[in-house]
Amino acid sequence: MPLRTFLVTTLILASPFLVGHTLYAAGANTVNPIPGADTVNPSNSSGGLQNPLNVNSLPELLNNILDGLIVIGSILLTLMVVYVGFLFVAARGNEEKISSARQALIWTIVGGLILLGARAISDVIQSTVGTITS
Repeated sequence: MPLRTFLVTTLILASPFLVGHTLYAAGANTVNPIPGADTVNPSNSSGGLQNPLNVNSLPELLNNILDGLIVIGSILLTLMVVYVGFLFVAARGNEEKISSARQALIWTIVGGLILLGARAISDVIQSTVGTITS
């Protein structure tokens, strides 16, 4: 199995666990995450369904997911830059290997630019949807 296929498969399979952990850790600083719940006597809670996430709207949830993906993408981007450097070193002057290393470098840069622009793209989409609905 090629390394690229392995990395993509690992990212896809691990992303639900990593994003869920990131979302949970983002709300870990709150003292009382459930409104109306009594921390001394939990039996006095308001009952009904409780929101397990510390978000109140879908856009807030999507922003939290985006933040988690940016963190994961930054780690992967760093690993890919190191891997591309290894490809250049391992090429040892072989033109075919150097061209494949250049191609990997180009796609790593494109991925990094998309990662850097993810928040801006999200803000543009939110403002467009907000303009359309109002």
